[in-house]
Amino acid sequence: MRGYIGPKAKIAIVTTPRIYLDHAATTPLRPEARLGVEEGFHLWANPSSPHAEGRRARAALEDARERVKAALGWEGEVIFTSGASEAAAIALERCRTGDIRAAAVEHDAILRGRDALIAVRGDGSVEIEAADATTVPEASIYAIQHLNSETGNRQDIAAVEAYVRERNGLLLVDCAQSAGKFALPTAADMIVASAHKFGGPVGVGALLVRDFAMLRPGGSQERGYRAGTENLPAVLGMAAALEACGDPYVDPAVLAPLDTFAAEVRALGGEWFSDRLSDPTPYIRAIAMPGLSAQAQLMRFDMAGISVSQGSACSSGTMKRSHVLTAMGIADEVSDRSIRVSFGWTTTRAEVERFCEVWLAMARTV
Repeated sequence: MRGYIGPKAKIAIVTTPRIYLDHAATTPLRPEARLGVEEGFHLWANPSSPHAEGRRARAALEDARERVKAALGWEGEVIFTSGASEAAAIALERCRTGDIRAAAVEHDAILRGRDALIAVRGDGSVEIEAADATTVPEASIYAIQHLNSETGNRQDIAAVEAYVRERNGLLLVDCAQSAGKFALPTAADMIVASAHKFGGPVGVGALLVRDFAMLRPGGSQERGYRAGTENLPAVLGMAAALEACGDPYVDPAVLAPLDTFAAEVRALGGEWFSDRLSDPTPYIRAIAMPGLSAQAQLMRFDMAGISVSQGSACSSGTMKRSHVLTAMGIADEVSDRSIRVSFGWTTTRAEVERFCEVWLAMARTV
């Protein structure tokens, strides 16, 4: 029977590898981190146990703590957590201070615990001088992110820190998007970090604390500031991932096609958000396409084998408009056409070029 293929015949199926450009949500696990996790599985004992196996696990945990501090250039304390959200919760709920003031562009995990909002300018920079427009209890905590997860804008933490010190406040900096990629603002009192943003495992992060005296204790682990057995495999993976981060985090040659692409976006009437930012960084870009909603773009990119996103992964599954772009004064009509593309340690120049090609083809046909 002509054309019949028997059940035992092998058919070669050629598929094009997908292109992952959503590293601001989660970046792939580094091989060094995988080895660190495997090492942790071999050290299976509870680090709090007094016997030999427990002591061996404790030694590995404390060694990882010192490695994380060294990799981040941090001279204070480190509390390992389940991720950035838990680190932020410990800082905000247990800090020995007055009210909580947060920039309007912060992550939802920060905004949920705030008492007052600090406005931002149209360029994304925090309007810190307007933070105390109303009466503020002494020693407020000011929560200001280092790098925005939707636009890639970097805050001037040195200027914020000077303002906070004048008011005897405490500075909490969310570095979930910058740890492992840029030098951390070591003048901060507390810093939030997340391993899966720089190639570590999902489910582990850290709260960096200048002095434990800033926090009320809570729990029997992590020097008495967290409850729950430490996730040693994940912690070892986090330390290994940090040590594997390069400088620069991504080779500039990989992202070089974006310069020409940005000009073409502007020529087609699109919005290249980096043009309006106070300090745009290279690894996260927000772009508005003329004539096509973000949801439609995401579906078309996905069909083309490219993974991008519409803002933060923590809210992109909802129909809620971006609070970051709204706070910057971006018109709803523009915000609704905006996507985020973010790059990481696995990104290649060919992948960047392919994204630019697909975006331009899509924009020219709407």
